[in-house]
Amino acid sequence: MTQRKLVAVIAAAGIGKRVGADIPKQYLKLLDKTIIEHSINPFVEHPDIVQVVVSIAKNDRWFRSLNIAKNPKIRLVEGGNERVDSVLAALKVIDDNDYVLVHDAARPCITHFDIDKLINYVCANNAGAILASKVTDTMKRSYPNGQIKKTVERNDLWHALTPQMFENKTLQKAILAVNKPHLITDEASAIEMCGLPVHLVEGRSDNLKVTREEDLQIAALYLSRSQTKEKL
Repeated sequence: MTQRKLVAVIAAAGIGKRVGADIPKQYLKLLDKTIIEHSINPFVEHPDIVQVVVSIAKNDRWFRSLNIAKNPKIRLVEGGNERVDSVLAALKVIDDNDYVLVHDAARPCITHFDIDKLINYVCANNAGAILASKVTDTMKRSYPNGQIKKTVERNDLWHALTPQMFENKTLQKAILAVNKPHLITDEASAIEMCGLPVHLVEGRSDNLKVTREEDLQIAALYLSRSQTKEKL
């Protein structure tokens, strides 16, 4: 497919307090595995991805106890206080010319199909890209007090998803060039702030990020449906 190696990066150093649990949300059980195991599995199982670098918190005492931690593709690095710090820590142990696919630890419903779709696009076009889903709901912008300010035109609006795929050295340079790192909300935003193009690859809208307690139930439904299809 390409001479560049493909390496996945899993950002897993976050606390995730909004779910309301007493452990980081990526370690909550979802069906038969933890959220992070569901998020990592498709990358570990992908034949073209040679390594999966997982960025965890310094005081993380959960990941090493998981079965997936023993997989030879897994490499652990110590993350930072912010997501961008954790991603950068992982990028530093990857060869500059490799392609990296950065994925959230709390996105357990990513499919092999969407991963392939992203890889094929980036490799065919030699251009950075992200998975994204089109906005279908009516969008509102509010004042700080919660009152609606205006309805936002939804044409050409997308939900940014992960993984997001770029050449490693390009992504590192973009992150380091941003004067205000707190403005980096995802990898694409760092690339954008440096004036470089980022392309959108339409992915499945069920590639949700577990943020609230109700997201666990929705994710369980999606995964159950997916597992049922695989058995048919």
